Amino acid sequence: MGLIHPAAADGFASNADDYERTRPGYPPAAVAYLRAVLGLGPGATVVDVAAGTGKLTRPLLTSGTRVIAVEPVAEMRAVLSRTSPGADVRSGTAEGLPVADASADAITVAQAFHWFDAAGALREFARVLRPGGGLAVVYNHRDRAAPWLAAVNRLVEVHRFGTPQQWDGRWREAFTADGPFTALEDATFDNPQVLTPDEFVGRIRSMSYVGALPADDQARLLRDVADVLATHPDTTGCTTLTVPQRTVVSTCHLR
Repeated sequence: MGLIHPAAADGFASNADDYERTRPGYPPAAVAYLRAVLGLGPGATVVDVAAGTGKLTRPLLTSGTRVIAVEPVAEMRAVLSRTSPGADVRSGTAEGLPVADASADAITVAQAFHWFDAAGALREFARVLRPGGGLAVVYNHRDRAAPWLAAVNRLVEVHRFGTPQQWDGRWREAFTADGPFTALEDATFDNPQVLTPDEFVGRIRSMSYVGALPADDQARLLRDVADVLATHPDTTGCTTLTVPQRTVVSTCHLR
């Protein structure tokens, strides 16, 4: 069984409800593309790894696919079980999946691959997949160039302290030419999210390393974020905020 990064274990355990309430889902076009590439539908089995509160699990279920949703954090798993009826919810990690050898047609990972021991996770995925099985790594990316989001990011990232993150793309380095999977192929979809200012602050609180901060530091940071929203020229007086965002679906197959 793999280990959970402390920032993920502590941060997500403390903010599972915020995660479910404020994190974006995935646009229908992205889900349709993923289903088509992975061959999902009735009779197929997909393992949704690090399923969180079920943001991707739920649209996978609507295809008629059997979904095994694996989530290591108990508090996230409780929300997942509540929000995703029909999923086979299990405790486990990417490096130690509670799934039999060669029993799945596909694996999905949304917002999580950067947390894994990548080489160990890919070995485990290869064990679980049937020959030729597919893998999809899905990420929502905020537009970091948007001035008001850049101002928020400057406040938040001071607290990251080396916590793994998706932005640098280092997670992709595990997909080597001599590895068990084919090269990644990317497809990008627009996915703007509309939130109230309070919901946006909740989304910031749902970040792993923000959720893991000491209470005083977290409260100070969230006040500073709220101040940006109240004073920045792009957001002052807004009752809703549109977060510019895109979804990237990266797919490959077991060789």
